[in-house]
Amino acid sequence: MMPKKVLITGGAGFIGSALSAQLQEAGHEVFVLDDLSFGKRALAGVPDARFFQVDIRHRDAVQQVMDATRPNWVLHLAAVHFIPYCNQHPAEAADININGTINVLDTAGSKGSLEQVFVASTAAVYPVAEGALGEEHPLGPMDIYGTTKLATEKIASEFHLRSRIPVVVGRFFNAFGPNETNPHLFPEIQRQVLAGARTLKLGNLDPKRDYIHTADMGRAMGALLDKALQGFEVFNIGRGIEYSVREVVEAFQRQLGEELRIEVDPARVRKVERPHLLADVRKLKQATGWEPQWSIDAGVATLLQGR
Repeated sequence: MMPKKVLITGGAGFIGSALSAQLQEAGHEVFVLDDLSFGKRALAGVPDARFFQVDIRHRDAVQQVMDATRPNWVLHLAAVHFIPYCNQHPAEAADININGTINVLDTAGSKGSLEQVFVASTAAVYPVAEGALGEEHPLGPMDIYGTTKLATEKIASEFHLRSRIPVVVGRFFNAFGPNETNPHLFPEIQRQVLAGARTLKLGNLDPKRDYIHTADMGRAMGALLDKALQGFEVFNIGRGIEYSVREVVEAFQRQLGEELRIEVDPARVRKVERPHLLADVRKLKQATGWEPQWSIDAGVATLLQGR
């Protein structure tokens, strides 16, 4: 694979930072656009000349980044994706996730250098369902975040039809790993345990989620881009294994070698919470040969080392 000029929006965030490292290791020239509202500058992993602190809602500023970088690949991960925040700020979530996507795609497509686009979506576009969800499953988001991301997918599809530039949409399931920038389950347990707590204050305990390490997500995205797929394709990016909150706590317990108790904190309980969310990842594996390498326990072991 010839080295590419790659622009990652949201590249200073949780998943974007893992992707930035991955693509640079593969020899690509990586540029990062991030407004640092959730991300951290140090996580971008690029020198100042290749970092742009820009809000994707500002179309002129995004256009200037495209003019300066002339990317071959654009990986659009910038979004507001902490569901409680989206629920509290629905207009802001819609503005960033929908209008921001329009700005990124339109300006990227105007440069003539663009060979392919990756757009991050989410498993939250699926309805509540039992069993593993394949890409062809009927869609039905149950919150504002999933609704904005379903709109993002439609915008990406429309962009492909208009420009004929190949687009891959990746529906991310639940990521875990280092550098988490939102107070999700793993960093919350990590924070409490490293602070010395052995009775954890948590919210809903029964929901099961498909947790995938960010290093495996980065490898999956890189593998999809390396395939240079034509057309518009959607892939689930998950691990294909479901874990309850209690099972995640048990993994921390195993790696810590100490007993952990759980206390339900009413303030943390979500009123609306889907019981299951599991990825069917056969399409991803068949297209790329990708396999996940990180188990829950291996990931938790590094988190307990403060990484």
